[in-house]
Amino acid sequence: MAKIYKSEGIFVYTDLEKVNDCKKLFEDAYSTFGRIDGFFNYAGITPISPLDACDEVTFDRIMDINFKACFFCCQQAILYMRKNGGGSIVFAGSAHAWGGQKDRAAYACSKGVLLTLMEHIAHNYAAEFIRCNYLTLGWTPTEGEVMLRKSQGESEAKLRKRAAAILPMGRMLERTDYLDALVFMMSDASAMMTGSIFKITAGEYI
Repeated sequence: MAKIYKSEGIFVYTDLEKVNDCKKLFEDAYSTFGRIDGFFNYAGITPISPLDACDEVTFDRIMDINFKACFFCCQQAILYMRKNGGGSIVFAGSAHAWGGQKDRAAYACSKGVLLTLMEHIAHNYAAEFIRCNYLTLGWTPTEGEVMLRKSQGESEAKLRKRAAAILPMGRMLERTDYLDALVFMMSDASAMMTGSIFKITAGEYI
């Protein structure tokens, strides 16, 4: 019979625009659980940011949260994963990384640069059994997405209807659509998988 391990999670307040906070996140996790086997980078913001109108403050905030924080969190993840012989890093990617929509230029760039970071880690840390993969998330009605659309005068119901007409598979993604894939990518079931792009996008950008 398989053993069932039970544990409790912890919450660590983290300001992703502060590198020291990113370090503390991993310090607290390691001191609580004694090891770090996986890191899923899901945090990100996606404000309006067209190339011909994006201001410096918006650009810097997008890059600080979406890329810089991930970079330094990966630094910490690698340092701790070495202690237990490896681990799995997964980035929450976006279909915007392949060019993106006109009003998401800075966001698209932030997700594109994560592809480079993913491949860098995959190539250079495989010998230490530290893996990195890119989980491409499709159009999902997250709190941030719904809030943004409401600020533009579009309700969640209208957003879902519009997206359903655009997406090849006929509906938006729900956050639960990614869970099985994420568990696979973080677990030993994908032990020989690194440097891969895993798309769950309802047929968008394939």
